[in-house]
Amino acid sequence: MTRKLYALSGADRTRPFSPHVWKTKLALAHKGLEFEVAPVGFTEIPSLEQGTTKIVPLLRDGETLVSDSFNIALYLEEAYPERPTLFGGEGGTAAARFVEGWSQMTLHPAIGRIAIMDIHDRLEPADQAYFRQSREERFGKTLEAVAEAGQADLESFSAKLEPLRHMLKFQPFLGGVGPLFADYIVFGALQWARIVSRHRLLAAGDVVSDWFERCLDLHEGLGRSVRAA
Repeated sequence: MTRKLYALSGADRTRPFSPHVWKTKLALAHKGLEFEVAPVGFTEIPSLEQGTTKIVPLLRDGETLVSDSFNIALYLEEAYPERPTLFGGEGGTAAARFVEGWSQMTLHPAIGRIAIMDIHDRLEPADQAYFRQSREERFGKTLEAVAEAGQADLESFSAKLEPLRHMLKFQPFLGGVGPLFADYIVFGALQWARIVSRHRLLAAGDVVSDWFERCLDLHEGLGRSVRAA
């Protein structure tokens, strides 16, 4: 069976950067499932698989198409129950939903503002035009003004990690002694920043930095397969 993962990339198609795609890449590796990555730009997404999705990641697993990183993880858990669990049961699934909400409401907006010009500059010209128009409509200001405001996010970013920092005092992963999908959710956000941005968000010696390094090493160093910006 051929699995294909459509992954958002910039002009350099060897550097998929979407946080949601990285969640899914690690989830597939966690399950021990082989897959190929099909890099796409923003403006190519509406034409994927006869227009089946407006977002990536999109996974084709044989005849099955699944979009949205959390939905893909749920699908993998149900379709491959004999392989290592991504959630560790119903409680783990609920906890992962909480982690996803925290990550997307706290980390993603800050990273998006910090890295907005870095993202723009790494795109193909057609995607740059799309990205500028869509983001300036979303924010109600120019990308340059968003990036200027992102300086405050950069200064306060470490404090946003305090809940994660507290938990990692007691265990090496959010999942406990080993990683679960909750780890991949937060890893995806920080991997996004690592790949696209010149800014360094994690300080050496921080327990979060140590955790992130452990995540980079998972699954034969999958996270390190794309070098930092």
